[in-house]
Amino acid sequence: MAGRLKKEGEIKLHHETIYQFIADDKRNGGSLYKHLRHQKKTYRKRYGSAHNRTGIPNRVGIEERPAVANNRERVGDWEADTIIGKNHKGAIATLDERKTKLRLAVPLPGKKAKAVKQAMIGALKPLKKFVKTITYDNGKEFVQHEEIAKALKCDSYFAAPYHSWERGQNENANGLLRQYFPKSMELNNVTEKEVMIAVDKLNSRPRKCLGYKTPYEAFKELTGIDARKIMGYAFMT
Repeated sequence: MAGRLKKEGEIKLHHETIYQFIADDKRNGGSLYKHLRHQKKTYRKRYGSAHNRTGIPNRVGIEERPAVANNRERVGDWEADTIIGKNHKGAIATLDERKTKLRLAVPLPGKKAKAVKQAMIGALKPLKKFVKTITYDNGKEFVQHEEIAKALKCDSYFAAPYHSWERGQNENANGLLRQYFPKSMELNNVTEKEVMIAVDKLNSRPRKCLGYKTPYEAFKELTGIDARKIMGYAFMT
């Protein structure tokens, strides 16, 4: 927020000034703090396991992903995962473009591989020209990754098992999406419109790593494509 306000010439604020304002608001009974990404939760770093029994056919590890994707030198390298509803009811497939931070998401009845495949192909087809690689989690819902790659003419890679930080952007964005669809919520009745509205808000947030541009702005600047319109978000909100 501080960076974006400065970028737009509105006002210069230190980020701690904003946090203090929110803290004061909370002490006075306000609810601004509920919009913070981390409220009172302690961040725990996750460490990996050596086990590697994925059961995913023709799996190519992230260590073989090209440097151009690793270094975010182009638009077109995506990270993918699913978030699951309470009691394993419903799911949302999520996709994040590594360079521009653009996020896509599609609600699903569950984690069946066929449904995940169809959702991902459907979400990415309008941007097919800018789909070079997809890096997945090792969930069984991605066993049809080869069919996704064939439909989109891209390459598939997988993070090491239990190394979710290798898809750190997607993991972080899933946390942001959980502000709208918390773990305590069943997702089987979530509508496409509800997901699109939440994703539209995330793609409209200025990001420090993008020079305080939004993902929409960064994607359009580098590709000439207004993702908000081409994905139909502008017409759903």
